[in-house]
Amino acid sequence: MEHRKVIIIGSGPAGLTAALYSARANLSPLIFEGNQPGGQLTITTDVENFPGFPEGIQGPKLMDEMRKQAHRFGAESKYEHVTSVDVSKRPFTVHVGETVYTADSLIVSTGASARLLGLESEKEYMGYGVSACATCDGFFFKDLEVAVIGGGDTAMEEALFLTKFATKVTVIHRREELRASKIMQERALKSGKIEFKWNSVVEEVKGTEENGMKKMTHLVLKNTLNGELEEFPVQGLFIGIGHKPNTELFEDILDMDESGYLVTKGKSTYTNVDGIFACGDVQDHVYRQAVSAAGSGCMASIDAERWLAEQGIE
Repeated sequence: MEHRKVIIIGSGPAGLTAALYSARANLSPLIFEGNQPGGQLTITTDVENFPGFPEGIQGPKLMDEMRKQAHRFGAESKYEHVTSVDVSKRPFTVHVGETVYTADSLIVSTGASARLLGLESEKEYMGYGVSACATCDGFFFKDLEVAVIGGGDTAMEEALFLTKFATKVTVIHRREELRASKIMQERALKSGKIEFKWNSVVEEVKGTEENGMKKMTHLVLKNTLNGELEEFPVQGLFIGIGHKPNTELFEDILDMDESGYLVTKGKSTYTNVDGIFACGDVQDHVYRQAVSAAGSGCMASIDAERWLAEQGIE
């Protein structure tokens, strides 16, 4: 049974930054990178808002560079999925199928997954016109027409943000009224750049491919009342139906809010279980940026290091 002072579960900017700091503190962290090594950034093409890259950088490359940096100081990655954890006794046990690891402390950075429509064509055009993050990708849609799917606060926030860049933003909603809070509805309805397409769902994302480069050109929409299909020309599609934190592993173990995000204490990364720390999108539903996730990964590592020292584990 392999024992570590720190085990990190999850490997986006938060987990890999936590690994870097823990490795530099001589804690020899083990990272379980899970089903999506590198996290959500691996499905992002260009990242232009991460400090230090004036020309921008590809999402997967940024994650790869972060991983190499953590490994350089002694962090180790396993590309495996944690199936269960037992925190009822010390040290904690982490199960990967039949294999068991023990840890003095855990850093949870399992992230969140954007809720998607589940269409094959949506997957195909992800990063080529389809996006799940307006703050990340809005700039690439300057002077273009875009659509946002959803009727809640997330969709209204995305639509309002996109009005800074796009010439027109159409909100596509399956019903005839929005679920968003009154203030968000008012802002969206008052905006001169936002239009609404009610009682409609996206059936398919269509586009062209030239010289190996895909480009979205239009959507096929279905009217939910009469079933009629129509082609709707638009160069960008933003999925604004929310995120789901990846916290199934910690149900009935760690405190969560009503949406399932892990609750951390005050301005720290401490959870309700001593020795378990949480960072990144698994506990942040407000900012959800690579740079803020990385910052919280640094905090989690420092919190874990100090907590281990208090326990007499150096």
